[in-house]
Order: sequence, then C-alpha cells, then structure tokens
Amino acid sequence: MVQATERLVTTDAQRYLLIYMIVVLVVLTTLVIVFFVFFQKRKNKLLLDKIKQQRAFDKEMQRAQTEVQEQTLKNIGWELHDNIGQLLAYANMQMNMLSTQVEEKVKPTLNATSETIKQSLQEVRALSKSLNNDVLLNMGLIDSIKNEISRLERLRFERVVFDIDGEARPLTDQNHQVIIFRILQEFFSNAVKYSEADTLTIQLNYQPETLQITATDNGKGFNVEAAKKGAGLINMKSRAKLIKSEFKLSSKPDQGTKLVLTYPLG
Repeated sequence: MVQATERLVTTDAQRYLLIYMIVVLVVLTTLVIVFFVFFQKRKNKLLLDKIKQQRAFDKEMQRAQTEVQEQTLKNIGWELHDNIGQLLAYANMQMNMLSTQVEEKVKPTLNATSETIKQSLQEVRALSKSLNNDVLLNMGLIDSIKNEISRLERLRFERVVFDIDGEARPLTDQNHQVIIFRILQEFFSNAVKYSEADTLTIQLNYQPETLQITATDNGKGFNVEAAKKGAGLINMKSRAKLIKSEFKLSSKPDQGTKLVLTYPLG
C-alpha cells in the first residue's frame, strides 16, 4: 500500500514536472517569436527610413542639379540678349548707315548682309527667351512652345505642327512649366542634331486629371536601349520624375521618335 502511494506521488511529480517544462518551453518559444517579430519590424522600419532618406536625398540632388542648370541657362540667356544681341543691333545700325554712303552696285551685297544680321538678331532674341526661366514663366507654357517652334522652323524643320486639345488649364505648380518645356527642348534639340527629320508635331491634350504632351518627328529613329545611358535621356527622365510625371520615349528605325509625357493636373 505504501509502495503504491509512493508510485502515485512519483507519477504526479513527473506529470507536474512535464507540464512545468512544457509551459517553460512554450513561454520561451513565445518570447523568441515576439523578439524575432519585434526585431524584424525594427529592421524593416530602419530599412524603410533609409529608403525614404535616400529618396529624399536623390530628389533634393535632382532639384539642385535642375536649379544649377536653370541658372546656367539663365546666365547664357542674359549674355545672348545683353551682349551679343546689342552687338548685332549695333552692327545692323552701322550697316544701315553705311548703305547711304556706298555706290549702287555695292548696295545689294550690303543689303543681303544687313538682312543676315537682322535674322541673326532675331534668332538670338528668340534663343535668349527660351533659355531664361523667368521669361518662360511670364510667357507661359503654350507661348514658350510657340516661340521655340518659330525658332525651329527657321533652324531646321520644313513643317512644325502644334495642336491643343481640350481647355488649357494652369499647372499644379507654375514652376513645373519650365521643367516641362526643358524636357521638350531636349527632345527638339536631339531631333535637330540627329533625327534628319523635316516634320515635327507637338500636341497638348488637356484631360480632366492630366495633361498629356506628345511630341513626334519623322526622322530616322534610333536605338532607345543603346541611348539609355546618354545624358540627354537621363536628364529628361530625371526632370519628369521631379514633377511626378510619366515619361515614355519610343523610336523605330526609319519611323521617327515619339515622346509622351503625362503630367498630373490634380
């Protein structure tokens, strides 16, 4: 009887010990899981904070680079207007004075030279406008594009088409019109230098929530993949990203190049 009682006590003790060990194991496992989850959340938060900081840094760098570029272009615009423009205007005035003092047979050559100077002065003034962001802000996006189109028609293209669909509305930030214009200007510059196109088309499509800008040329096209590391394409993409716009550039051999920029108006 005593032995039976002792065995029963021993069995109960073993059972309690087992239960105690299981409870301890469950508690330890729970603590490990909680610690792991907490550690993972903390790690994820640090990673997200680092990503946000990097994005903020990249955005600030893009903004700083854009501001430096704009200031440089503004300075060039001032130089063109104030210095070169004045020199050309003075040269034209001198040519007009000279035309009254030369023989008749020399006048046609003199007049042709004077006309060339006038055209050069006109080109310098148009270019100085397109380089100065203060002037662009005063002119507005549409008039800035029209000014650039006039210059492009004199410079290279036989035909430039500019269409506006929908009712024109102000941009979310008026400074963005300068960035949009610079993206288009980069596209125009590449078309002039490389495309061998004779026709350029620009379309502004004002939709309820977006402004979709499409620019195309009928040139020889190029390999977009090969050009992805080029400064021009990188510059256009970074500017589009800065104003939270969708940027698409496509090109096919002998089928021209197409730029589509979608800017959020909301």
